[in-house]
Formats: sequence, C-alpha cells, structure tokens
Amino acid sequence: MSESLFAGLDVSTQGTKLVVIDPAGADVVYVGGVNYDADLPQYGTQDGVMRNRGEGASESDPLMWIDAVRRVFAAAKSAGVDFGRIRCVSVSGQQHGLVSLDAAGDLTRPASKLWNDFSTSEECRILTERLGGLKAVIRETGNSQRTGYTAAKIFHMKRHEPQAFRKTATFFLVHNYINWVLTGGKDGGVRVMEPGDTSGMALWNPKTGRWSKKALAAIDPSLAKRIPPVKPSDESIGRIGAAFVREFGFPADCRIDAGCGDNMYGAVGTGNVVPGIVTVSLGTSGTAYTFMKTPYVDPTGEIAAFCDSTGHYLPLLCVSNLANGYNEILRLHGISHEAFNTLVKKTKPGNGGRLLLPWYMGERTPDLPWATPLYFGFGLDDFTPEILSRAVLEGHVLNLFEGFCRMPVKPKEIRLTGGMSKSEAWCQTIADVFEAETVPVEGEGAALGAALHAAWVWTKECAKGGKSAKLADVVKPFVRLDEARRKKPLAENAAVTLAMKKAYFALSGRVRGKGGEDPFELRSRITSS
Repeated sequence: MSESLFAGLDVSTQGTKLVVIDPAGADVVYVGGVNYDADLPQYGTQDGVMRNRGEGASESDPLMWIDAVRRVFAAAKSAGVDFGRIRCVSVSGQQHGLVSLDAAGDLTRPASKLWNDFSTSEECRILTERLGGLKAVIRETGNSQRTGYTAAKIFHMKRHEPQAFRKTATFFLVHNYINWVLTGGKDGGVRVMEPGDTSGMALWNPKTGRWSKKALAAIDPSLAKRIPPVKPSDESIGRIGAAFVREFGFPADCRIDAGCGDNMYGAVGTGNVVPGIVTVSLGTSGTAYTFMKTPYVDPTGEIAAFCDSTGHYLPLLCVSNLANGYNEILRLHGISHEAFNTLVKKTKPGNGGRLLLPWYMGERTPDLPWATPLYFGFGLDDFTPEILSRAVLEGHVLNLFEGFCRMPVKPKEIRLTGGMSKSEAWCQTIADVFEAETVPVEGEGAALGAALHAAWVWTKECAKGGKSAKLADVVKPFVRLDEARRKKPLAENAAVTLAMKKAYFALSGRVRGKGGEDPFELRSRITSS
C-alpha cells in the first residue's frame, strides 16, 4: 500500500463528488458524493439551483458548495479514508459561475450566477457593441460574448446591483472560490486563477495568454484590479488551511492544486490528453472537446476557445440542452431508462422524417438564449411515446453534432461520459451520427480527472525524479473503457442518417434566418429511404 493518496473534488451544478486515489496501486480507494437537493435541503434548490430567481436566471448559494465539500470530506473520514496520507487536493468546478468577495472575504452577492444563466443577454449585446462587433470581440478575447460566460455576469452586477459591485474586491470562478476556502479562506486563503477555467470568462484571451484590457474596461475601468492573477494550471497554489487539518486530519503540507473547470478535468478523467480523442459528456448540458497542442479560435465564436489543465488547449462545444429533454420525456410518460431503449427500437433511424430542434431552455450552441423547441414533420397522431422518444434522442444528438462540425478534428474515437453513456440507444446513435466508434468510460469523470491531476502535480513538485512526469502515464491505469458497450457506425443506417443530418441542418438554418436548402424536400429523402 502506498503512503500517498490524492483527492479530487467535482463541484458541479447538482452535487459535489469526491474521489480519492492511490496511484501506486492504480486504485480508486473512495468515491462519495452529495446531492444538493436531497442532502442540503435547507438551501431549497431544485436540480441544485435556487427556485424562482426570475426569467432566464440560474443561481446558487456558494456557501452550499462549501457545506457540500465539508460533508463529502466527513463522509470519507467516517468511511475510513486516512486523510493523513492525502498529499494533494484538486478541485474541478462547473465553469463560468461568478462568485464575488469583498476584501474581508465575505460574499458581496449571496448568489452565484451559473453557466446556464440566460439573464445577461442584454449585457452580451452591449459588450459586443462596445468592443466593435463580433469579430472584434473574438480578436480581443478568443471567444464571443455569450450568456454562459462570466464577463456578462460581472457586467450585469455592475448595471443592476452597483452597490454589490462597488464592494467587490475579488471576482472568482467557482473552483477558484473553493480553492480559496481550502487554502484558508478568511485566514490567508489564496486568491488566484488559472488559464483553463479563466479562458471561459470572455475576458482573458487563451491564444495570447493575456487579459483583454479593452474587454475589462468595457465593463468598468477598475475591473482589472478586482481579478486575481493567473498562475499556471499544472502547479500547486498553496497548502491546505489549518481548519481542514484540524477537522479532517489532512497533513499540514497537503498541497492544493491549481484546479480547473469540469470540462478540462473531464478530459483528464477520460484519457483525452493526447491528440485524436474526443470526449462527449452527456449530462445536464452536452459537451464535446478534444486535446490540441495549438490554440483554435472559431471565427463565429460558437466553439469555445479554451486552454486545458496541462498547458495546452481544449476547443469545446457546449449545448445547453441534453439531459433536460431526455429526463422530461421519461417523467411525462413514466418511462425507465431501460424502457426508453425498448421504445426507441420500435422506430427506425430517421424517425420517418420527424425532426426535433430540442431547444427547451434557450440554447448556447447555436447562440439562441430565447429559443424554444420545434417539432417538424409530425402528424396529428405522431405524438406517441415511441416516436417522441426517438425524436428526443436524435434531436439532442443532431443538435450536438451540428455544433461539433465546426471543430477542427476528425475523431479516432469518441469517449462517452455522463449518465446517458450507459444507454445502448445513445451510444449507437452518437456512433451513427458522428461516424466514429464510441465507447463509454467507466468511473467518475471530472472528479477522477481532478484526483489524477493532483497526483501528477504533486509528483512533479515533490517526488524524487518526478519533474518530467507525464500526465498520460498517470492517467492510463485509471481509464477503464466499457468495451461491452463500444459501438461502431452501422452501415445499414448510413444513408438515412446522412439524409437526416442534412434535413436537420437545413431546418436549423432556416429557423435562424440563415437560408440554405429546403428542409421539406430533404425530409422527403428520409421518408423515401
């Protein structure tokens, strides 16, 4: 048994997970989690989000996340985890969420606007105009100004809550805030950022590695002084605070890794640390991302230009709608996950030309914050559970794929993570639509990625001869592919899938006023195939 353990926290929208690993034995020694709704009912959340915050708003209390972290630590300690052996902790955080502190370390706003908050569309429009239009914004920040990103959240506070804005000394992202608490909080906590998560603020340019002075000034001349310095992603930022040493038994020299966004650590946890692998995460939102050695900036801003957690790059597609449509159809029709797979088999790929634009709660890609769903090609007697189930499945996958087409990569393999990756129907549909082999990855995704990153950083900094340690070598023993669920594109589905993709793209383009081919004519190709 190794003397050294490493911990990864994933502070996500709906809950917090903890993974503890022993790299010497290639062993995951502990997995635990907290669901905010069920385990912290005093915060009154639904799916981890405060209720009744207004149209388009999605917010959570940052103190809930700290309570969740302490709770998962306490559960691990009760389960027998020896915290005295934990050498480094790394935090994965839901990206883009804004946390604001005053100089003393108190919250200046008791709620954090989250990644899926769409209430800042007006701020995005104003910032884009102030910076000279979309092309100028992308030139400055590498990304467009979108409601999901952090810049508009800060600007929204400036415009609508000026008193809170004036009191704010530090604007944090979610994982930076957790790091500050872990390193001592009000008692000497470290206020820093790192390039991975920071590149999703639409203020810091991942290509140049610098803050955009114009973007900062467009919000407020003093903003640059209120944002912490950016330190490398592959280093530690300090040691764990004395309160955590006393409460849980961490060693006083336990290091806190720089941490990163959940997508960056999802890449690590799925072995997506070398070129050619694409990770697709099937969760509340849907994401697709890949490791690159050079930065990629999408001229439309639809593909996020992110840094990763290793000093390289992670272009990323994110759609807001994925699990929401799926979960809702299960609820409405009283369908289990297994029953959904059975229902889908009663229909054929292409769904007889019935298409769904699954924009149930606005959409991030394409950038349509006020979008609503559209059912196309449905007759009056077509709204049956089996037809709707296939429409939801294909609609969500096609929506993800339409954005993915902008990615500069032809995947060798797509690795699936998230709850729906266990579904045969989802795995096969993604393989057919993306025209690539798909395979689910077992394990805890971002939380495991955080623990692996913590082990890598500590090895480089503290282990004898560890300076040249490679992350890929640390990761490899822990990435377990579910080969029983590996799917290849089915040749018999190729023609109808191609016709379906063309029809979907045409319909999506027409709805957004972009012209293009006639979706009615393209639909006829599906029905005749």
